[in-house]
Order: sequence, then structure tokens, then C-alpha cells
Amino acid sequence: MTHIAVIDIGKTNAKLALVDGDTLTEIAVVTRANRPLPGPPWPHVDLDGHWDFFLDHLARFHTEHGIDAISVTTHGAAAVLLDAQGRVAVPMLDYEHPGPDTLHARYDAVRPDFAATGSPRLPIGLNLGAQLFWLLETHPDLADRIAHIVTYPQYWGLRLTGELATDVTSLGCHTDLWNPWRGEFSGLVKALGLEGKIAPARRADEVLGTLLPQIAAQTGLRPDKPVAVGIHDSNASLYPYVLGRRAPFTVVSTGTWVVAMAVGGDQVALDPTRDVLVNVNALGEPVPSARFMGGREYEIIRAGSDAQPTGDDRAAVLQAGLMILPSVETGSGPFPGREMRWTARAASDGQRMVALSWYLALMTDACLNLIGARGPTIIEGPFARNPDYCAMLAVLRPEGVEVAASATGTSVGAALLCLGQADPPETRLIAPTDNAAALRAYAQGWQAANA
Repeated sequence: MTHIAVIDIGKTNAKLALVDGDTLTEIAVVTRANRPLPGPPWPHVDLDGHWDFFLDHLARFHTEHGIDAISVTTHGAAAVLLDAQGRVAVPMLDYEHPGPDTLHARYDAVRPDFAATGSPRLPIGLNLGAQLFWLLETHPDLADRIAHIVTYPQYWGLRLTGELATDVTSLGCHTDLWNPWRGEFSGLVKALGLEGKIAPARRADEVLGTLLPQIAAQTGLRPDKPVAVGIHDSNASLYPYVLGRRAPFTVVSTGTWVVAMAVGGDQVALDPTRDVLVNVNALGEPVPSARFMGGREYEIIRAGSDAQPTGDDRAAVLQAGLMILPSVETGSGPFPGREMRWTARAASDGQRMVALSWYLALMTDACLNLIGARGPTIIEGPFARNPDYCAMLAVLRPEGVEVAASATGTSVGAALLCLGQADPPETRLIAPTDNAAALRAYAQGWQAANA
């Protein structure tokens, strides 16, 4: 039996999961909120708080279960700047801080085109290059103090092993810093004066190194335990299927962000103005992708409600034509800049939850159409447990919708970096519902309203 400890940091929560390498299931999980610290000098990530949390629970997991290897997966648009002594040179900027937008015109003058990077121009700090530009321009002394830049998964790898790296999936996640077709840094690195400072790019499934002696002593693990290079979280969800599925197929990773990634889809012109981008998978291959902030939108609209919709709720929503039109989060997704509106008033929390679930499925379908998705659509993460979301999406995707058996794909995908080839995760096909025709008519109405 092999146990992989996975450091898994999403935008909302940070967790440590222990994955059984034989069954690809999580046998232990602990979480903490990933709330940015307020500053000064700006809202920043609680790196030390996360680190203490991870070390404490690595020790506990090892005592209770044993740990054979460690892997890391984190959200994108994130990097840590280090000085010559390996210390954090400036607090790690929270990518939702608006600072980079204050220099947007100057940054746009130096950033490469979408054709060179597959990175759309995104607001706030969602382009990592924009974060770096803002930090360097507003702190002129910083350029001389930066010795190394590591992407976020590899920061944790550095603390565990002492080895410097970046990974291709994090660099290929709308950073403006990477050319996904040529597999090399873009011209922006030179334009920012960062040549030789960004750590070498490695494949996510390589071994970064083994544990530093002091980390082994703190956790009780042997110092020869390997640590994987690590991976961007949406690509962690994709990785098991890249290993075990034949194209074409699409994986939809759901969480704070809903990210659709098409493997072997139709060749279509990608529209960067609609939050379409080119990700890079764990094998270094470009993957057309589209996304929206679905998990955040879900929390905003449900407003704390745990209502379970009934058949009467669904019938009432269909009869009233109750819809949410995009976008709840206006700064991202396939309909950027549009203000959300309801077409009618929900009479109950159950009706509101039905309309919300169908809205999220329709937004997902819009993303899939933008990237030429073909083959079955596989839903990973919490939306896979939402029957109304799945039912609507199944009506819209005639090549089939499947849901992953595991509660989240990120930890399992990251664990596979330490395991190599594996059978694809088990999935379940979503069967058509009795009201499929009514759902299809509802979808056509929503699409017409957004045309």
C-alpha cells in the first residue's frame, strides 16, 4: 500500500489530503480557510500559517497511516519572489488585489499577444505577468533584491526539499510568461528584466527532490521520501484522464473556478475576450480551455441556503421561465462585463437553487462550445454532486456527461504524479431525465436571451 500526502491549495481553502495509491481515494483530509492577510503592504497569502498547518498534519498523518511521498497542487496566477538567501522578498500578492489594474495601460504595452502565449488579458492579478510588472514598477528596489521566482506549487516543494523549480502547468496558466506551443518562456520575461531569475521549468510529474533533514525531523518522515515537482490544480483534475483516456474528451474541473479543458476537440478560433485560454497539461501539451468563477457565483446566489429542490420547484421554474442571465461575477467567464439579472422572482429557496444549478450548467456549456469540446464531458469536483447541474448539462452534451466517483479530482490527480501510469478514475454516466425536452427548451430560451 502506498500513501501520498497532497498539499492542495485552492483559492478558498487549503487542505492536506492523504491518498491511497491503490484505490485512488482520500483516506484522510484536513482543511483550513485560505483567507488573505490584510497587509501592509497589500492583501497577501498566509504562507507561514499554511506551512505550520501542513507540517503539523504531515506528522499526524505519518503517525496514523504512514506517508511514502508528497505531492503539491495549487491554484494558478501565483508565484513567490525570493531573495538571495531564499527568503520571501515581498509578501505573496493575493491575485484578487486590484493593484495591477492601476498600471494596465503600461502593462498592455509590453505583454505579448494571445497568439504567442495563449493567455487572454485578464483583470486584477489574474495574469501573473501583470502582478510582476506592478510589483517591479511600484517598488524600484525589488528588481535587485529578487534572486529567484518560483510558481506556487514549487514554493512548497522548495520548503520541503530546498530545490528550486517552476512547472509547466503553472507557467501555462494565463501568466503571459510562457509559450505553450514552443514550450519556452515568452518575450515578457526579458521585457521585465527577469531572465535567469525565474526558476527552471520542469514537468509536473518529475521528482523535485527528497525531504530536507530538518523537515524529516519535524514530521517523523524519513529524509529519502520523494516530493513531486507539483501541478496547477485544474490540470491535476485533468491528469488522470490524460494518462488513461483516449481523446476526444473534456474535463470540467469545478471549485471556486469552473475550468473546461478540451483534449482532442475540434479546431476552433479561440476568443480571448471571453475568458478562453490555452492551458498546458502535465505532459507539456497545450490544451484549449475556458472558465468562469462558478463556485464563487454559486456561493453568492445561494446566500447560505442549503435548500434541496423538489420536483414541484423544478416544474415551477420551468413554467415561470425563471432564469439567471449572466454574469454573477462580471470580471470573468464567457460573458464578461454583463450584469446578472433574474427574468422573474423566485418564490422559494428551492426554486432559486434550481435556477442557479441550471445557470451554472448553461455557463459550462457555453465554455465547452467556445473551445470545440468533443467526446464525453467529465465533471470533477463539487458540481458532480449537484443533480440539477448534471441533468441540464447532460441534455446539452449529446456525447455524454460523466461524473467522477471521487469527491475532488485535484488531490487524486496530484497523487498520480508520484505513481505514474494508472487506470482512469471510475466515472458514472448521467442518464437523461424524464423532463429532457423541457430542459432543452429552457436552455434554448437562455441561449437566445444571451445571443
